Amino acid sequence: MRYVAVTALSDIGLIRDHNEDSLVIGPWTLCGTVTENPQTLLFPLGTPLVVAVADGLGGQPAGEVASALVVRRLASLGPSLDGEEAVREAVGLCNRTVYSAADGDPALITMGTTVAGAVVLPESLLAFNVGDSKVFGSADDALRQLSVDDSPPPAPGRRTTSAVTQTLGGSPAFTAVTPHVTTSPLSAGARFLVCTDGLTDPVTDDEVDGLLRVHDDGRAAFELWKAAIEAGGPDNITLALIRIGS
Repeated sequence: MRYVAVTALSDIGLIRDHNEDSLVIGPWTLCGTVTENPQTLLFPLGTPLVVAVADGLGGQPAGEVASALVVRRLASLGPSLDGEEAVREAVGLCNRTVYSAADGDPALITMGTTVAGAVVLPESLLAFNVGDSKVFGSADDALRQLSVDDSPPPAPGRRTTSAVTQTLGGSPAFTAVTPHVTTSPLSAGARFLVCTDGLTDPVTDDEVDGLLRVHDDGRAAFELWKAAIEAGGPDNITLALIRIGS
């Protein structure tokens, strides 16, 4: 029987004073807390399985509240996400959920979050995102980004930017979003990475690719986290590795 192995961790990093990231794997969520080591969950391949990260907007209030709202809503909707249109509708609902929670509460106005994730189906994987959290696929021994960054070009001489052009919530008045959704074929041994920019800002794609070439599951998650920490750990680090087993 084919199965899905998902290995995940979430860490505060070295600079932030709390964790505004949240994570969903099927019915399981981790919101604003830290894992002491990578955790691996196994699922039979069949019912749609959602794996996603949400990164609360820094510099704005209650990022951890916004990210938790999104992953909990995705957890409840996960089994119904059987196609691209269902994913787009779910992300739109997550956006409305964040705005509804902030409505009339001065402490929550402008809270927001990015989101990036994958829905594993029996024969394909749906990658989706709003913002600059990322989804990668590893096929033919090459790492390829499946998500689309909602970010302006970095300043000259810089590799990354903290600015985002589209988020769930994040504005005083409701703003609709246009999620990026793509479909990739699924095969035994295929691997995917879902992560916040706390990993990809300090660690280059080439470094991520190199680590995934030589490590799987828990060891791969640990080495990716270690690389981000050794690069300064400037932000919360949350990641989930998906592997299709047989």
